[in-house]
Amino acid sequence: MNVSGKLKKKVFLKGTINAETGISVGGSSTGLEIGGADKVVVRNPLTNAPYIPGSSLKGKMRSLLEKLYEKMTLGTDGEGNQTAKPCKCGKCPICEVFGVSAEDKGIPARLIVRDSMLTKDSFAELENSKTTDMPFTEVKTEVAIDRITSAANPRSIERVPGGAEFDLSMVCNIYADDNEEDILCKVFEGLRLVQDDYLGGSGSRGYGQVKFRIEPLTYKDQGCYENNAPEEALGIEIPSELL
Repeated sequence: MNVSGKLKKKVFLKGTINAETGISVGGSSTGLEIGGADKVVVRNPLTNAPYIPGSSLKGKMRSLLEKLYEKMTLGTDGEGNQTAKPCKCGKCPICEVFGVSAEDKGIPARLIVRDSMLTKDSFAELENSKTTDMPFTEVKTEVAIDRITSAANPRSIERVPGGAEFDLSMVCNIYADDNEEDILCKVFEGLRLVQDDYLGGSGSRGYGQVKFRIEPLTYKDQGCYENNAPEEALGIEIPSELL
């Protein structure tokens, strides 16, 4: 795998992430006020609006692809427990798309995943809502029952309500020797896996079901940058599940 050659083009993948159920992508719990949630969402410190970090979506895509193709690096920790870390082979399509850290093979990622902010409509709707428990979000209370004493242990989890919509933006770098279609198909495959799984925490309890809607892909090549030209349409078919 060679990424030292000419950068052929940048492919732009844009669309939306629709929250079918409440999403809980965790932030810091430090400094919470009395009466706040036990687990909070990550927020933009300037607007106080929740967002989905690009690292969360990209990591979920890679994790599911590695599980599907059994490309995890297995090992053990200091206590002898089994661990599974990202693939480091530097040769497979997953490493090609998502990269390998500098301390290993040092292969840069082709895929860039931007932070996903609330769309303008969802921002306005949630900002002005009188039915949310906290600004932009709801707080869901759950109760864990001790199997021996039957004691109830309530906990509250903050999440972005189902129905919210986030902007999706990705950039995929394509090099001269790359198989462009194979790389983009792997990105689509990762998104389809997330769509059939969940994003964020507590997915087994109904959280984090999402729907991706992808717009027609565009790209910029050397000519576009030299001539200050706009993005051009890219004739790659988008899977029907992502439309």
